Amino acid sequence: MPASRNAEQSTDAIASIDQLEQYFHDGCKEPDAWQIGVEYEKPVVTATGGDATPYEGPRGIGAVLAALRERSGWSEVHEGDSLIALRGEGASITLEPGGQLEMSGRLCDSLHCANDELLGHVADVVAVGEELGLAFLGLGITPRTELAGMPWMPKQRYHVMREIMKTTGTLGHRMMQQTATVQANFDYRSEPDAHLKFRLSMAMSPMLIAMSANSPVVDGRLTSYKSYRAHVWRDTDADRCGVLPFAFDTDNLFGAYTQYALDVPMYFVCRGNDLLPSGGRTFRDFLTHGLDGQHSDGVIRATIDDWATHLTTLFPEARLKTYIEVRAADAQSVPLMLATPALMKGLLYDDDCLRAAWDVVAAWSLDKRMGLGEEAARDGLQARAGRHSLHDYARDLVGIAAEGLRRQELVDGDGRDESVYLEPLAADVADGVTPADRIVALWTGAWAGNVERLVEHATYRQA
Repeated sequence: MPASRNAEQSTDAIASIDQLEQYFHDGCKEPDAWQIGVEYEKPVVTATGGDATPYEGPRGIGAVLAALRERSGWSEVHEGDSLIALRGEGASITLEPGGQLEMSGRLCDSLHCANDELLGHVADVVAVGEELGLAFLGLGITPRTELAGMPWMPKQRYHVMREIMKTTGTLGHRMMQQTATVQANFDYRSEPDAHLKFRLSMAMSPMLIAMSANSPVVDGRLTSYKSYRAHVWRDTDADRCGVLPFAFDTDNLFGAYTQYALDVPMYFVCRGNDLLPSGGRTFRDFLTHGLDGQHSDGVIRATIDDWATHLTTLFPEARLKTYIEVRAADAQSVPLMLATPALMKGLLYDDDCLRAAWDVVAAWSLDKRMGLGEEAARDGLQARAGRHSLHDYARDLVGIAAEGLRRQELVDGDGRDESVYLEPLAADVADGVTPADRIVALWTGAWAGNVERLVEHATYRQA
């Protein structure tokens, strides 16, 4: 649920930390105004061979955006001479660093609306793919091209992040250039409501990793992980990624998140069309001293827009803005794309289901929560939390979510409620399998390790 991209940049300097905390309070909405926003990324590769697609050239990512512009009529966004995004009414198509194409959908009152938008987008990219000889993949990671051969998109933001991530972990460039996810954004009515939703979303991250695991192959080789994408995030940047322990023990979420974000090193400060490197300063230092550490009228002072930008550069498994962003799932095939958003909507938008879901995962220790994501990335639903596998917990959580969606009573033209989008995931959970399990079975069987068979299997097709 991005804030309006057309809003004018605020120039008023922040007077106190209270304003930063108030930013989150300003996101509170009454339940009848709650919506859902879904964002989904996909690797773009050559249809023959499965090689990652560069920006340049008649069949490059720039050409993809231009072709989508012709089909949609959306407005163009340029950085210098490069077309880097498209904007529609409340939605956008943007580029991740390695050329993954991201659709950020408009705010929807129901998953039926999100599904209509998804199917329209799929029709557009399938048509463009046929024109340009490209494939858009429902996978959590680019499967064939090795990291050294991956392209970089021509965005200044990514140039800054690229240099910083050389020093913050060993897998940051893989995260930027190869991974793809599906994210869902949810509203809250108050700080206590936000805390319950944020706590559950953070606790659910291993479950989402396990249920959505869809990235077992990278660099053309089978890995020991079912979600290699999730594994990559665990060695990207410890300051801004992973599970946040305070999610489970605070009574003041907005204050706790503010203090956390204040002490994360900044990437940059935006002024006009320029990105000014922060020099590793934290936002707390920026707020106190300005960008150059001087107190004068000419110094760059922190504004609320700088705070909003900084919050987008934090990557925990659940992220707080003026809404809650659930980030832990691998990108999926089209039939499963709305499954994890449906799961979380069923749990978060019904108070009884929210409490019931927390009861399922409440007993896990903090140490277990901190390490379970890596276990889920490796073993999927077979990962264990105490005496039980994540498969056992998943069955309970899917059942609770289905009830939550039925209670919300949002039906389509055929009278179906939103639990219809949960059904493919429910079937997989009932069988104890994930998309990665199917890929591994085919990879070691009929495909005989042929990555082109994986590309064919994962290519977007019209429903």
